[in-house]
Amino acid sequence: MITFLPLGGADEIGANCYYLNINGSGIILDCGMHPKKTGLNALPKFELLENKTLDYVLISHAHQDHINALPFLIKKFPHLKIVTTPQTRAIAELTLHNAISILGQQIEDKSFNIYSHDEVDLLIKSIDYKSYNDQFDITGLKAARGSVVTAEFYDAGHVLGSAGILIKYDDINFFYSGDINLSCQSILNGASLPKLKVKTIVLECTYGATDSSELRQWEDEINIFVSSLNNVINRGGSVLIPVFSLGKMQEILTTIYTRMEMGKLTRADIYTGGIGKKINRIYDYNRYVVNRKEIELILHDVPQKSIFEINSTEDLFIYPSIIIASSGMMIESTVSFKLSKRWLTQHGSAIFTVGYMDENTPGYKVAKARKGDSIILTDTEKEVKVQCDINNFNFSAHSKREELLEIVKRLNPDNVVLVHGNPEAIDWMGASIIKMNNAIKVYTAGIGKELLFA
Repeated sequence: MITFLPLGGADEIGANCYYLNINGSGIILDCGMHPKKTGLNALPKFELLENKTLDYVLISHAHQDHINALPFLIKKFPHLKIVTTPQTRAIAELTLHNAISILGQQIEDKSFNIYSHDEVDLLIKSIDYKSYNDQFDITGLKAARGSVVTAEFYDAGHVLGSAGILIKYDDINFFYSGDINLSCQSILNGASLPKLKVKTIVLECTYGATDSSELRQWEDEINIFVSSLNNVINRGGSVLIPVFSLGKMQEILTTIYTRMEMGKLTRADIYTGGIGKKINRIYDYNRYVVNRKEIELILHDVPQKSIFEINSTEDLFIYPSIIIASSGMMIESTVSFKLSKRWLTQHGSAIFTVGYMDENTPGYKVAKARKGDSIILTDTEKEVKVQCDINNFNFSAHSKREELLEIVKRLNPDNVVLVHGNPEAIDWMGASIIKMNNAIKVYTAGIGKELLFA
């Protein structure tokens, strides 16, 4: 018997965290913070774990909405055993330390205790790691007699180290997709899936509401992206590209540099900085041990200038330049947010968005704006008239909705639990799965809503 209990991320994108009890073994899948909330509101509902059996935490990847609440969880339940891929463990060492300073800026409630750097160091040392396709035991201390539970990571094709998680017990298979991408990107190849029937899938639905006919193929998107970059650079402008430090930074840097090397993109100074450059090294170190494209490309060797070593933002407009800056949704106080305020007033330059934008973020407001519009980025900012160009591109690290249906078709489950999407995305996926195979039982997840599976 499996009990499935969402603690966060059930019907939205943020604070992903799910509890499983499999015949007495207590397992937590992911432990993220909500990127648009602060303080206790940003955490999963850990109070739902009171009096639950707890043995293991399995982390699918190192994006903040899947891992940043882990130190808070371990503070509360220090006996939990943590397992990730080796790459996720290495990236987490950077991202969890980086999150401390960000949390310090965001949280005004002094009663909310932020974890320390020393605590992160101890946590990282406690993380066990398993390579893809290396089955390992996660049987709990209170497991039913004779019950053996194992887990195995499958490359999810989302970011470096990302994993779908296959859990086996008796003759039953359970699969958690995490964030999954069947398509190839500029660096990473697409996901691999178990080659067996799965009883139950917990499936992300990020792009469930997006009509795929509106999305171009990756290479087609690159061609238009490069052409648009050339237009701005050749007229003397500079381009700001907000990105996530993990994943999108490496994909966009690779795309830009390889096209410059091919002679398809006019050469210009590339500015990067912060934690993204450190993550580049982890991508480089692991280039022979994961399913990566452009294996010989060393990201650290790509000519880059540091955003943090300029004297003034005005330096970025002296010569045409490309600035790849975090965060991807231009969250307040981040580098991309600060730069965007200057960029919006710069005639002849441009802001290029390259991925998903939550409707409640400054990045979404910028993405929807056009030259001549007036926008207010946050409640504390003044209205600004848009004078730069704004171009939107979609280099998605998530599966399109048809690919999500393909995952269901290939794994042939009896049950599908839909998570990590807005209500419209979940509704489309649910209706489409039933239409494809009405023998499949489809469940919507809700925080605190317990589901039982035989």
